[in-house]
Amino acid sequence: MRTHLTFDELETAPRSVELSEDDAAMLRTSKLIHVARAWGGGWNISPTGLVGAVQIGELLIEVHPKAKVGLSRLMFMLGYATDPGFREEGTDAVEEPDFFAAIAHSFARQCERALKRGPLSSYVTVDESLRVLRGKIRVGDQLSRHHGLPVPIEVTFDEFTMDIAENRILRAAIRLVLNLPEVSPAVRERLSRLDRNLDGVKIPPRVALWPQWQESRANAHYVPALRLAALIKDGLSVEAGKGRSRMSSFAVDMAKVFEDFVTAALKESMRSFPGTVRAQFEAHLDEPKQGGRPRTSMYVDAVYCEAGIPRVVFDAKYKAPDFGGYSNADEYQMLAYCTALEVPRAWLLYAGAGNHRLVKVRNTNKEIVHFPLDLSLNPERLLERVQNVVNLAHARMSSV
Repeated sequence: MRTHLTFDELETAPRSVELSEDDAAMLRTSKLIHVARAWGGGWNISPTGLVGAVQIGELLIEVHPKAKVGLSRLMFMLGYATDPGFREEGTDAVEEPDFFAAIAHSFARQCERALKRGPLSSYVTVDESLRVLRGKIRVGDQLSRHHGLPVPIEVTFDEFTMDIAENRILRAAIRLVLNLPEVSPAVRERLSRLDRNLDGVKIPPRVALWPQWQESRANAHYVPALRLAALIKDGLSVEAGKGRSRMSSFAVDMAKVFEDFVTAALKESMRSFPGTVRAQFEAHLDEPKQGGRPRTSMYVDAVYCEAGIPRVVFDAKYKAPDFGGYSNADEYQMLAYCTALEVPRAWLLYAGAGNHRLVKVRNTNKEIVHFPLDLSLNPERLLERVQNVVNLAHARMSSV
């Protein structure tokens, strides 16, 4: 009988389940769940702080984002962080009941859009041993491998084919998603049809790195699907255990997802301004000793610079403090950033609802703004909220 457990990512109380030793050991490798022996038998499980799902045998465990952030918002933020053109119409995960179904449905839609005009084809350079001449002879290989024999012939030629990096990536991701549990028959059939459309395209081995590709005008319609394929590869795992069980898992760090989303959204929102947004900006807290280097490095989530000079500091905090308060530690951190970079104002962007708040630091010209971003908003309103931050930050910067 199937057991379905759902946790909130902030839950700490464990729950008891029955597992075999092999399944418990396998569940630990998902990185999503803490597993420990329960007093009196069974196993205690609790979230590790990541968000996602894991299924092993008849046990399905899901860890949902805080504040009831839906799967559609999660998929949107994941996609937007890697492709700022990503919008909700490609992430209708809200229609699906769980993580695995949401991933499968979203990826099927993106692949259908990518392959609507048929698989992409391009010229690739091929090295082969043939019995007839085609292209150019690789003289060095011919002499070293065949010692003067006339055939086979080592040749190099260009071939127009759909067996290219972009199609290999899509087919590998399709096969990975097809191995997931909880995918509806209708979505499974859509994915199988897409796989058949790519018949003849080689699938990279599971242990190998996926082939590299570069965005271009020719493959622009593939980009959303390729971005989502990369996210699936990074977060998804399907593996067999020692016994009969098979585990499927998907896990993401929401703090990293939020930070990447905020950075991408800030960059997009500031395109109309003359400066640039630099992610993970390296700053130093201490003055270097004579002939030496600073020893205390700091990496700021995002810094807006003009002519290479820092003007505004932004920092993303996914886990906002409890009870509607704000963290002193975060304010100390922002003060250190402002002081080291000689910037008058820092913006703390929290994942949560509420109103923004201004803190003026005594005996300095430094200010810290706490600005919440409500992740339950639809994508357009959420991006408008980021644009509001940018407009306010730039207006304040211009008035200083």
